[in-house]
Amino acid sequence: MVDPVTLMMADLREKYEAMPASPAFTRLYGEADLGHMFAVLHKRMNQHFGDINGRAKTTRHYWADNSRDLLALIDEIEMDLHTLKRSGIEVELAPAYQDALDRCRPWLSPSGGSAVPEDFESTTLITYEPVFVHAARSVKLEKQQRPVELRMVGSGSYANVYSYVDPDYGIKFAVKRAKRGLEERDLQRFKQEFKVMKRLSFPYVVEVYRYDETLNEYRMEYCDTTLREYVRRQNTKLSFAARKRIALQFLYGINYLHLNKLLHRDISLQNVLLKVFGEGAVLVKLSDFGLVKDQAKDFTRTQTEMKGTHRDPVLGSFKDYSVVNEMYSIAWVLAYIFTGRESLPPASDTVGQIIHKCAVNDPDQRYQSAIELIADVERVEAPPARTMA
Repeated sequence: MVDPVTLMMADLREKYEAMPASPAFTRLYGEADLGHMFAVLHKRMNQHFGDINGRAKTTRHYWADNSRDLLALIDEIEMDLHTLKRSGIEVELAPAYQDALDRCRPWLSPSGGSAVPEDFESTTLITYEPVFVHAARSVKLEKQQRPVELRMVGSGSYANVYSYVDPDYGIKFAVKRAKRGLEERDLQRFKQEFKVMKRLSFPYVVEVYRYDETLNEYRMEYCDTTLREYVRRQNTKLSFAARKRIALQFLYGINYLHLNKLLHRDISLQNVLLKVFGEGAVLVKLSDFGLVKDQAKDFTRTQTEMKGTHRDPVLGSFKDYSVVNEMYSIAWVLAYIFTGRESLPPASDTVGQIIHKCAVNDPDQRYQSAIELIADVERVEAPPARTMA
């Protein structure tokens, strides 16, 4: 499926490619992508403002064609800046020029020319600096230097996880720190985990921020609990709809990894985290990428031992791990989400049949992609409510 943002930006660039600009305006915008568009619009505004300034001193009448063109230009600028904003690019028009356009719009007529108001104030032309600028994207931070207290919230085979409250923002973050005395191979795996996660950006994957080479630790977003703990505490209260939402968030995260040629290889109830909000809302976050396999680069060494919480019994060598093997551990997580039990249910209902297809002994009979599995889970309906005889 083509990305709508890509289409919008392509149409925007194509529209302005055929419109002439001049070096006097092109030189003001160094952007290769949007610079020509800004130069074209800047030039057109200056032409109109210069002409209106002249007519205000003489006939006080602005020609019909020019009036229509300026009205169209005002609409174009509004529409194009809105398109850029939808595409994640926030651009502002210089306040003096925005004010000038706002002052012109009320008296412009689409037919018969326009009478320039007697109290019209001339517009000062901006010729030597850009009038289209990117919205400010920075704020001044206090960056307090006092130390903050760390509280251990988890521990794994080669790293500890701590939490702390950032004094600048009052927001809780987490720190994952490699244990002392790690073998070089495990330390490199820890660093590789950060590098992989740093290039990921998705709602259902834990976000990481900065690696500290001195302490061998990295900052990441804080999550409130693990999937295991959350379901254990809420099991009697969770509706089928809530379980399905959690399952789909988990699967969307897995699908994102697979689309990026990554296999997690250690999917477990401990490595699926949750951010918990009010009114029962939760956000699933995949974490712990220490065993991740990049199918594009193949980080796995031939001597890599079999690891992971849920090891697929049909997998002969960890280096041969593929999507169908990932399905086996996915089955255990889905089973826990839907049943609250750490065991695979019988294939006696739709959910059980889906889980069975993830973990069946013949890999050829398993789901061959996460998106195929997602389609089936999305179609699952709540079982009929039991009635008393």
